[in-house]
Amino acid sequence: MGQIIVMEELLSNKIAAGEVVERPASVVKELVENAIDAESTSIEIILEEAGLARIQVTDNGKGMDEEDAVQSFSRHATSKITTEHDLFRIRSLGFRGEALASIASVSKISLWTSDGENVGTKVELEGGRVLSCTPASIRRGTDIVVKQLFFNTPARLKYLKTIQTELGHSIDLINRLALSFPSIAFKLSNNNQTIIQTSGRGDLRQVLASIYGVSNVKKMIGFESESADFHITGYASLPEITRASKNYLTILVNGRWVKHYGLNNAIVDAYHTLLPIGRYPIVVLNIETDPMLTDVNVHPAKHQIRLSKEKELMELVKGTIRSVIHKVQQPPKVTEKPEVKKQPSVQFDFFKQTYQAPLQETIPKKDETEQPFIVHEEKEPLQEEVVVETYIEEKKPFPDLHVVGQIHGTYIVAQSDDGFYLIDQHAAQERIKYEFYKEKVGEVSASERQALLLPLTFHYSLDESYRIKESLEELENIGVYLEEFGSSSFVVREHPTWFPKGNETKIIESLIEQVLTNRKADIKKLREDAAIMMSCKLSIKANHYLTTKDMEQLLESLKNAQHPLTCPHGRPVIVHFTTYEVEKMFKRVM
Repeated sequence: MGQIIVMEELLSNKIAAGEVVERPASVVKELVENAIDAESTSIEIILEEAGLARIQVTDNGKGMDEEDAVQSFSRHATSKITTEHDLFRIRSLGFRGEALASIASVSKISLWTSDGENVGTKVELEGGRVLSCTPASIRRGTDIVVKQLFFNTPARLKYLKTIQTELGHSIDLINRLALSFPSIAFKLSNNNQTIIQTSGRGDLRQVLASIYGVSNVKKMIGFESESADFHITGYASLPEITRASKNYLTILVNGRWVKHYGLNNAIVDAYHTLLPIGRYPIVVLNIETDPMLTDVNVHPAKHQIRLSKEKELMELVKGTIRSVIHKVQQPPKVTEKPEVKKQPSVQFDFFKQTYQAPLQETIPKKDETEQPFIVHEEKEPLQEEVVVETYIEEKKPFPDLHVVGQIHGTYIVAQSDDGFYLIDQHAAQERIKYEFYKEKVGEVSASERQALLLPLTFHYSLDESYRIKESLEELENIGVYLEEFGSSSFVVREHPTWFPKGNETKIIESLIEQVLTNRKADIKKLREDAAIMMSCKLSIKANHYLTTKDMEQLLESLKNAQHPLTCPHGRPVIVHFTTYEVEKMFKRVM
């Protein structure tokens, strides 16, 4: 008896802090989200030692009176919801009422706030205990300072990474919030050095340019679409602009940045066969929907979200992005013509040289998951000078090409009125065969079967044979008709007529291997993998010399392909050398 007790509030707050406050960026997130919910139009974040020593967030929002200022540090204190029904209509970023209490329990906090009507208030806390509450002179808004994070929980400090890594998390967070709220002016600095500054003018492209660079944003295309339940907008990069991780996919649901595995996959699927393996696009996806269709109360840090009608949304996202990309995709040029800008680019170039270099000393480049950040100093009117214009032409018909010759038995040289082209013959035939086999594999029918005079026999280990037996139906759906032949062997007595002659055994073995490798047979993926595998294995290789007639036939087939610019693996099929670039190389133009 008497073994179960109710924890004291400070202890329970520290436990809650373990869920909400993982690192300095977690504190920045909660404080900045509160500032956004307070209808701020300007938010400044000042860090010292990436926030380990000091975090200050200043806003011009609604502020609080004295009673609310003290109450805001109580556990489960919130102004965002009042009844359980409000949980199904959440529009604010914060709502749990745990953040300030949790942060205060593991730090030293000073808060200045005013609602603009009453005398301002200053509240000081240490380890979750209120030390003082006094009148203060402050303009409308809130200024909160968090010092010595985890001072009373030293075990938490040893789990933190380097200062550069911790700073990187805060930079990534503010970038996402700036993309979510382009009408809010954000400024982030560390150790008196400005890292991020946005204008708050509501121009999403300008925010994108400040994060990813003007040259990349010029190759990002706007998209918009809607269904009965969802309205989506955003920007997606052309396939030629890629990164090494999915960190460059930003998903916003009703203004909230979330991590969503299914939507990430929908975006990547939109670029299917347009990107090399392991490369990802830059995409900002904003989803507006009825809050009743979302559940944001599934994770303490509010990073994750549940969505009703998720499958419908993913199809809308995939179809919209894929459609807009295919409308404008062009053969990549070796180099671009000099860009004609309405505003001089000298100031922007000077700015990058002046401010980006010192930033790299603060944030050493580790890999491509770290983004190049451009800093905007408030004293320079650079936001007005950066004009982001898109130089993406509407997709043109595949060019009429005339074969010139072949290089090293690998690349076809062809010319047209606007320059010359190099075509990777293997990649070109891969694309042609992929589209052929994808159609055939998706329409396997009895009328296209061909009986064999001598059956083909395949032997597998006992455990492999059990897995194959579980997937016989899936294999039939892609044209592999196996019959059991003993305990661990199978025979094939017929196969589709379109199976390439002389390669039947190799193709069937490869298809069975896909079932064994993937464990769970997904028929859609199985058909896709089958088409890619057959197109790759049966395409002409490098160092294979072709006649002029063969090359002409290959280019004619490529011209008739649905998506002739990349192979099924996303590698480019054709590269364009413009007449201008050739003349420039020979100094005919300067």
